[in-house]
Amino acid sequence: MDKRVLENTIIEVIKTIYDPEIPVDIYELGLIYDIKIDDDFNAEILMTLTSPSCPVAESLPVEVEEKVGGIEAVQKAKVTMTFEPAWEKDMMSEEAQLELGFM
Repeated sequence: MDKRVLENTIIEVIKTIYDPEIPVDIYELGLIYDIKIDDDFNAEILMTLTSPSCPVAESLPVEVEEKVGGIEAVQKAKVTMTFEPAWEKDMMSEEAQLELGFM
């Protein structure tokens, strides 16, 4: 499988994961900072949360890792959490901003 195709598949899977407090998926919220796929098809996802005290701080990264790891072409999925740069609502897609009434 081509890495670009796999990255798009990973994004589609991530778009099925929602922040429990906001009715928008975590990709459109801008919580996914980077997706890297190596030559062995291991996926590394750099992500953040809306705040370090987010109630799903423990479960959300695990859910991302499990769902991405469940993609047939992905050998292993690893999620790395960061709070640099800190998440801001400007990081949301236009679609998410419209959905939440910020536009």
